[in-house]
Amino acid sequence: MHEIFQRTTVIPVVTVARAADAVPLGKALLRAGLRLVEVTLRTPESLAAITAIARELPDMVVGAGTVLTPADVTRAAEAGARFLVSPGLTQDLVAAGLACELPYIPGAVTSSEIIAAREHGFSLLKFFPAIASGGTEALRQLAPVFPGIAFCPTGGLNDGNAADFLELPNVAMVGGAWMAPADAIAAGDWAGIEEKARRAARLGRG
Repeated sequence: MHEIFQRTTVIPVVTVARAADAVPLGKALLRAGLRLVEVTLRTPESLAAITAIARELPDMVVGAGTVLTPADVTRAAEAGARFLVSPGLTQDLVAAGLACELPYIPGAVTSSEIIAAREHGFSLLKFFPAIASGGTEALRQLAPVFPGIAFCPTGGLNDGNAADFLELPNVAMVGGAWMAPADAIAAGDWAGIEEKARRAARLGRG
């Protein structure tokens, strides 16, 4: 976990409709200085996109997001994902995530969910949907209640508010699609994505 996420402040969370777009997208993100990418399992070609990035871009760390079932865990690992992210947690999903031995970040928003995640040994959690769940104020209030728990908020973050989240002591990194939205990927706007990603790469670095 530490080896993959050290010095990471921003993770692009991308939805890829065509596997052929995966490598050009990855190259644009790498040129901008973002070496991690989370490919959501929301399209029929998402697993193929993960495989393409894992095979052709060895300098990029590709993970799978929107992991919802134990079967998703298995398929993502077989596709070449190097980390897994879920928007929530269940007993079966947590068991599968822990058993696969890949770095796994389950989602938790409420105090009960955070306590359950902590009981399973997790100290880094996805906070989704971040803005709809109270944003920075919610995370600020959770900090003294759950020392030692860090979050990766996603959902509603953008170029204008991501830095506010990164200022919080219990936020390790943020995730979002603002630098690589699905319509820009579909249009092949690699230059535009690279420009936005370059700005994102500077967030949280002084």
